[in-house]
Amino acid sequence: MTIGLNLPKQILNAQSKARKEENFINEDLQGMINKLKPRADGTLCSNNRSWILCFGDLRALIMHESHKSKYSIHLGSDKMYRDLKKLYWWPNMKAEIVTYVSKCLTWFVGSTRDPTMEMGEYNNGLCD
Repeated sequence: MTIGLNLPKQILNAQSKARKEENFINEDLQGMINKLKPRADGTLCSNNRSWILCFGDLRALIMHESHKSKYSIHLGSDKMYRDLKKLYWWPNMKAEIVTYVSKCLTWFVGSTRDPTMEMGEYNNGLCD
């Protein structure tokens, strides 16, 4: 899956802003910044997936473009997560995707499934 909108440049710009000391607390970067590896273009990655931060609403943009793309119209949260995790990473990614999809009226009307059940049952905070 490819998402346009000059996203690599937007990711790099947002990552550059987030790495400024005044934004470390907002992005919770204290220990995590050391775990990220730079690509040739300068974007920081975790396991070769671009790190998408809170700074700049990139997560919402990526989820919007992925979910409403003309090539993959209104995906469920499992499929959307599988597609996005190949390219991107952020903390609590799967939970944010489930929440995003559950708010989509088009997906909800066309689906007979409960979007929160796609992640599995929860027992004491653990997913079965």
